[in-house]
Amino acid sequence: YFILLLCIFLLEIIAGILAYIYYQQLSLELKQNLKNTMTQKYRREGEESVTSAVDKLQQEFKCCGSNNYTDWTDSLWIKSSEASGRKVPDSCCKTITDLCGRRDHPSNIYKESGCITKLENFIQEHLKIIGAVGISIACVQIFGMIFTCCLYKSLKSEPY
Repeated sequence: YFILLLCIFLLEIIAGILAYIYYQQLSLELKQNLKNTMTQKYRREGEESVTSAVDKLQQEFKCCGSNNYTDWTDSLWIKSSEASGRKVPDSCCKTITDLCGRRDHPSNIYKESGCITKLENFIQEHLKIIGAVGISIACVQIFGMIFTCCLYKSLKSEPY
């Protein structure tokens, strides 16, 4: 039982280290790909899931664009006639109405910050919670290993 707990504990440590390493890589990938995804795939045929995800991201986090609202000037959709003169998608608007993205005034859209920083902050906050839960579970496992050793010692010293 002790060896089983020890193996699980070691696997959890390895998983924690790998998660930390890959978080750094994930952060870099997010920065590199979010703007490209927004500008190249938003409102494109066959990319409805991307459009839905970007709209939800901008509304939930109250942000516009990857770094800021000017990222949308490079958007294939904004440059097309489908955008109907919008400067940003309607999901950037503080109060969504049809064609509200035509006015890129600060009272109308989220100009303050882009979505990448807000998304990174969200992930970091939740990683702290996951880390705290992981440490708590590790403590319980350590106590389990200690009690297993104590039980083994007491059983070994007292013959039946």
